[in-house]
Amino acid sequence: MLVLGGRSEIGLAVAQRLAGREAGTVVLAARRAGELDDETARVAAAGARVETAEFDADDLASHRPLIDDVRDRHGRIDVAVVAFGILGDQARAETDAAHAAAIVHTDYLAQVHVLTELAQVLREQGSGTLVVYSSVAGVRVRRANYVYGSAKSGLDGFASGLADALHGSGVRLVLIRPGFVVGRMTEGMSPAPLSSTPEQVADATVAAVRRGRGNADVWVPGTLRLLFLVLRLLPRAVWRRMPR
Repeated sequence: MLVLGGRSEIGLAVAQRLAGREAGTVVLAARRAGELDDETARVAAAGARVETAEFDADDLASHRPLIDDVRDRHGRIDVAVVAFGILGDQARAETDAAHAAAIVHTDYLAQVHVLTELAQVLREQGSGTLVVYSSVAGVRVRRANYVYGSAKSGLDGFASGLADALHGSGVRLVLIRPGFVVGRMTEGMSPAPLSSTPEQVADATVAAVRRGRGNADVWVPGTLRLLFLVLRLLPRAVWRRMPR
């Protein structure tokens, strides 16, 4: 199992749940990989052999060498969890073009790049599962967080299309759309209605991975799927006043 974003609360929670029989070896990939002692200990305690790897999501040229190195050392990648991302500062991004571009680069461009590389490797294997984290923020982009939301909207569309392209290849794509997640990334923010925790998102992810057949679109919590059927129909004058 490869976790891209080795410090991600959700990615670690997924790794802990799959550790052991389902993920005998877990590779945690992140910047400053030498400082992942706590994360390594958590996953190892759950029953997996844990390795770390240096990974800078924004360095696109480094993606394929990392994937090839993991495959060379372990023979195959059964589950790849793409769990990196940044929230950014919406207020700053509205006037700082470089910051807006940095959010989109990490949350969309880097994800498209690494998913394309991973899909190619898993196709060659003839099997494997890709886990992608979209967000309800991308289902209908809100004025309150439109930079982050637009990146998630693009990722959601890309992942949905990739899932269709992978149909029949033996490779599955599990697309997760959480609502507001109460965790390190959102620390200091007021939770939105129907919020979830990293553990709840991980539980939903693992349930979808374990089903082991076909692609999956998972909303966390599931109630959001029905809610957004209605929210998509709200007049724009109302929608633009919606909070984060």
